[in-house]
Amino acid sequence: MRSLYWSFFACFTVLCMAHAVSAAEPNFDFDGPISRTVLENYLERSVTMTCLLVTGQVEGSRDYDYPDDDLRLIRNIRPKLIGRAIYRWNGESRLNEPTFWSSAKEIIERVHASDDQVIFQGCLFETISLEVNQVKIPPWVFAEFQLPVEDRNFSYDAMLNEQGKFVRHWGRSSVPDISRLESQMWFYYLAGAYIDLGCEALHLGQVSLIGMNDPDFTHWSHLISRIRAHAAKQGRRHWVLLDAHVPKGGMIVDGKSLLDFNSFPLRIKEIVDKPYEGELEVGYLDAIFGRSRGCISPSGWKCESLPYLVELDNYGRSRNANVADTKSIFVWGWDEISWFAQQDETYRNAWLVYAHRWIRQHDPNGHLQLPVNRMITCPNETGGNYRANTRSAACPVGYSQEETIKQLFSDDKAALESP
Repeated sequence: MRSLYWSFFACFTVLCMAHAVSAAEPNFDFDGPISRTVLENYLERSVTMTCLLVTGQVEGSRDYDYPDDDLRLIRNIRPKLIGRAIYRWNGESRLNEPTFWSSAKEIIERVHASDDQVIFQGCLFETISLEVNQVKIPPWVFAEFQLPVEDRNFSYDAMLNEQGKFVRHWGRSSVPDISRLESQMWFYYLAGAYIDLGCEALHLGQVSLIGMNDPDFTHWSHLISRIRAHAAKQGRRHWVLLDAHVPKGGMIVDGKSLLDFNSFPLRIKEIVDKPYEGELEVGYLDAIFGRSRGCISPSGWKCESLPYLVELDNYGRSRNANVADTKSIFVWGWDEISWFAQQDETYRNAWLVYAHRWIRQHDPNGHLQLPVNRMITCPNETGGNYRANTRSAACPVGYSQEETIKQLFSDDKAALESP
């Protein structure tokens, strides 16, 4: 049995025994600006459930299978912030389908029937394909930018950097340049559509890539102001929680954060002499631990370090699978979630307990977004997806981290910090 499991077996046993003395349910109430306490309560109960709200093909040839078991899982583990619930990574033409939106609305309503405080997150990612040319610009987008209403679609070419930077960066797709008006209109359209759907959080992706021509966040500031104004009028609770991957520790203008919280990959370091184990370390590569900058939050409260989420990210594989390279962002040659998915069930469960506790000990401003559903790139028999669901006839491809996640959500802080 792997050494890490034995190291944290005692810790997990304490967690299980502490369940009976769990603290009272935290506060999740807000309407308009959100307090730090309520925000962090949401971050502590956050999960990644990629494309939960997207029916049919979600990305490429992948289908979103087992939706009924996912809804059962939500009722069981009781998350409060469901990350990456709806987005387009290219394939933008699906935005034209009425069922894309109506099916998502139905799922939101089913979840809210059991818990109306659950927040769903939409994503505005750093990629566009030629399919944006098929998406019509609605009149309310022209009106927001004080432009005459036209009967036209979005223009892929008009979103590209004029010097060719990051054009075809993803092969057949490109990074939109936030300094281009068409890109601002595109992102405003996505944000407004997701807010109108019922999403109360938006992930802005790799803002440095999109902001290739916006070093001072001037264009980002204007767009985010528009998004927040839309949420104030149309949002479920008149607010939208914004985050993004921030390699420099934040998006801060004149001391005020443009984001409600920061986010970043975990940056797992290989334990070279213990294949194929991994650990966390302050200062490893560009990890965010201890680097989330102080600011005034969009809600008005001051902090020495803005709260943040870290996640098991997905971004492909290296050319050297199963080889340790502590100067690479790949973990034993894989992205983080693919590395995680290849471990045995016991190790996966123990590692989540370890990571959750390690973050609290080393930077209490950080919170672990627990993985429930993410795409993986490693050899697998699970349809190219990692799923935390308990393996059963209803979900035969589950990786069985569901009960561990439930335990981490249900125990109080004192129990989690016990040795």
